[in-house]
Amino acid sequence: MEQKIKHRENETNGVFYMPSDKGVLAELSYFKKGQNIIVIDHTETKKGHEGQGFASKLLEKAVRFAQENQLKIDPLCPFAEVKFEQNEEYQKLRA
Repeated sequence: MEQKIKHRENETNGVFYMPSDKGVLAELSYFKKGQNIIVIDHTETKKGHEGQGFASKLLEKAVRFAQENQLKIDPLCPFAEVKFEQNEEYQKLRA
């Protein structure tokens, strides 16, 4: 089943998340650093939903968002840091 990803942001931070009828399945949060950098500071998948690729899909969405908005990413969160090390395309966006 394909999960819908939603995005919310304000002037200082934002979140990509996967809603369900029982709350949020997974989320990736970031804060803005200057005009063109977002810092991914947290990625979480709720208990019972781990290992289904939700966090990876959220990170893909965040990377696309950064590309579309000419932003760089600082992957502070350990999950994002590992994924950036593994993916050459992501490394091009690293702040």
